[in-house]
Amino acid sequence: MRVPLSWLAEYVDVPGDATPDSVMAELVKVGLEEEGSHGFDVTGPVVVGEVLEFSEEPQTNGKTIRWCQVRVAAAGQKAADGGDDVRGIVCGASNFEVGDKVVVCLPGAVLPGDFKIAARSTYGHVSDGMMASARELNLSDDHAGIIRLHELGLDPKIGTDALELLQLTEQAAEVNVTPDRGYCFSIRGIAREYAHATGGEFRDPIGNAHPESTSGFNLKIEDQSPIRGRQGCHRFVLRSVKNVDTKRPTPPWMVARLKLAGMRSISLIVDITNYVMLEMGQPLHAYDADKLQGGITVRRANAGETIKTLDGQERKLNVEDLVIADDAGAIGIAGVMGGERTEVSDATVNVMIEAANFDPISIARSARRHKLPSEASKRYERGVDNNVAEYAAARVVQLLEVQALGTSESFGADFREHIEQTPIWLPVNFATELVGVEYSAEETVSILNQIGCVVATVDGGYEVIAPSWRPDLTHKTDLVEEIARIGGYERIPSRLPVAPPGRGLNAKQKNRRAVVNTLAGSGHVEVLTYPFVSASANQLFSANKIATVKLANPLQGDADEMRVSILPGLIDAAKRNLSRGLTDLAIFEEGSVFLPAAKVGANAELPVGNQRPSEAQLKELNDTVPAQPHHVAGIFTGNRTAQQVGVKSVESGYADAIHAVRVLAKSVGVPVELRQAQPTGFHPGRTAEIVVTIQGKEVVIGVAGELDPTVAANHDLPRRVGAFEINLEQLFEAAPKVIQAGVLLTMPAATQDLSLVVANEVPAGELLSVIREGAGDLLERVVLVDDYRGANVAEGHKSLTFALRFRAADRTLTQVEASEARDKAVELAHLRFGATLRA
Repeated sequence: MRVPLSWLAEYVDVPGDATPDSVMAELVKVGLEEEGSHGFDVTGPVVVGEVLEFSEEPQTNGKTIRWCQVRVAAAGQKAADGGDDVRGIVCGASNFEVGDKVVVCLPGAVLPGDFKIAARSTYGHVSDGMMASARELNLSDDHAGIIRLHELGLDPKIGTDALELLQLTEQAAEVNVTPDRGYCFSIRGIAREYAHATGGEFRDPIGNAHPESTSGFNLKIEDQSPIRGRQGCHRFVLRSVKNVDTKRPTPPWMVARLKLAGMRSISLIVDITNYVMLEMGQPLHAYDADKLQGGITVRRANAGETIKTLDGQERKLNVEDLVIADDAGAIGIAGVMGGERTEVSDATVNVMIEAANFDPISIARSARRHKLPSEASKRYERGVDNNVAEYAAARVVQLLEVQALGTSESFGADFREHIEQTPIWLPVNFATELVGVEYSAEETVSILNQIGCVVATVDGGYEVIAPSWRPDLTHKTDLVEEIARIGGYERIPSRLPVAPPGRGLNAKQKNRRAVVNTLAGSGHVEVLTYPFVSASANQLFSANKIATVKLANPLQGDADEMRVSILPGLIDAAKRNLSRGLTDLAIFEEGSVFLPAAKVGANAELPVGNQRPSEAQLKELNDTVPAQPHHVAGIFTGNRTAQQVGVKSVESGYADAIHAVRVLAKSVGVPVELRQAQPTGFHPGRTAEIVVTIQGKEVVIGVAGELDPTVAANHDLPRRVGAFEINLEQLFEAAPKVIQAGVLLTMPAATQDLSLVVANEVPAGELLSVIREGAGDLLERVVLVDDYRGANVAEGHKSLTFALRFRAADRTLTQVEASEARDKAVELAHLRFGATLRA
């Protein structure tokens, strides 16, 4: 919310030397957040001048300029910059005549964008200043011609300071308004908060307005879809103003204030409704009364009904949209945007002013449904004072009478739904106990009265009725927050809470940290991707259609599902890095995936208020929540080892993925077994499934290998991309509660190599397991070191070479003992797979 300082000073005492920073410093004390300061960024000398004469001079570039003589000071007197009273100025605009009074920027003036005015030689003349347009002074976006002051209803003396005349010296402070403080989206609300912070006198703007009783207009409220137990419209005021002159200009002081408040000037009638909205916080709308057909009805939209809104868009309405309609159909989406059919224009003569109050939820849903955020919906969503509508309408009528020369009438309507306000019970010492500051009974009552509450002191505490502009005050803790805020945050003692006794991290948390830290510590880079993906991404690694969680209101239309795998997000991250020249990647992510057992549907409505849902309702609700196991996944592209002098580069691939899985599994003490696999989306010959033992049963917990080259190419990745994904929940289930350190053997080892020839179909992992089984307890370690297929190996076969390390715990092994263990392994491999020793 941007707050022009002079506007604020009308309703609260503000020091004469106040600056945006000093105002924001006071507002911060009562819980608002400072954003910045704003101004027109124009410095003088900028004065009123009169065009004495001009000559038009066509140029070779096809443009015609005017060489003007402009009086910028009274005859015989020096101008504001100390120069002559008449200046020669080159101007490219043609919308002015001799005798017009204009705004002249003299040498030394500085315009927005640090544009410095000086005497310049141009088009064969020395231009000693500049006649300014509204855009050049940052007043509006209008750059069709220079400002003609009589068109603004002004006739100042020549040489008058134009900065003061047009309010260009005004400044504004901007504060961030939190969702629970909707009343601060108005000068009225900010002035009230500034009075709380400084102790200054608050003067309510509604004192400027004088509502009158109205009748005679046919108004119907036919909302058949109550929300939260009440109708969508509970206040609706209509006021009629006849014979308005819509061609009259918006006064400069109003234009300046609207600009500083972040709104552009549109037309006199629209500017007045926007001005009052900013002043009182009540959104308003003006209808061309002569375009209304019959009366006005507030109702829900009919099925298939459409409306053309003020932005020129034809919109299909939803049956839950609250609309304003006349006898011919919808003329506005309530609280969001009006319709084009009844829009005010330069031809408007009679105006009907609407000031209403709508249900916040209904307005919020309509605004999001139609993607139409507006200044009005922003205020309605946060709650508008139910008692301010008639005053806001009266204020608009007052300004239309003064500025548009209109005539008010008693013709109109006024609907009010009575809303019973329930007192909030505040125990006598509750604020002191909750905040830790001693608040006396007198101070408590005084603070609550300051914020507008009605307080009744009863036995044991207070019954408090919140003010109409504070719909956020519904509970005793809300009142305590106000007491602490107005009483001063600086009074709250700074005390570190005592840590409760406990046992630290649980086993799952420890294992999760171990996995993440191990991967990061071994050279992998952790990334974070969005859990929202497209339907095609969710099916990327699934052969069959799978159930997914579909988002009702996605941030992106093409990312409308929750992920069932982390890999699609990592693939996008790798693609983004590669497009920026980062080719050597080893990235991983740990996070949740979302696996519904069946299609997730809408839940039955739950009770509101103090009523607790039944056990059956809670069970139904919980049954719709999808399983959300934690996974960890990684992607490897480019080179694992960069090319150096004497060292060739080593390309990343399935080996890196498998190594990462072994490392992370080892960090939680889980042995893993690899089995050849052909999962969807992975290379059919370079992928393994990861198997662990859980309660005596073998369970597949993930995959590791290389992406299918087609998948990689479709995502603009290199042909070889290593990848893995593991279900951490299952991995942790297989993890021992305590990881025991292994026995440290001191006897020397005996090493041997073993090359076996087997059919190509035999998985190396299964052959390795057989070697370990056959060699017995003396075999300490076995590693596959070579896979050869070529000369001296029969067609359809391969030679797999393993490095074996033997060791005994109690003695030094001889080569004979090691060879005997190796031969037993060869014998068992021959028996299981027909393996033979390679010659």
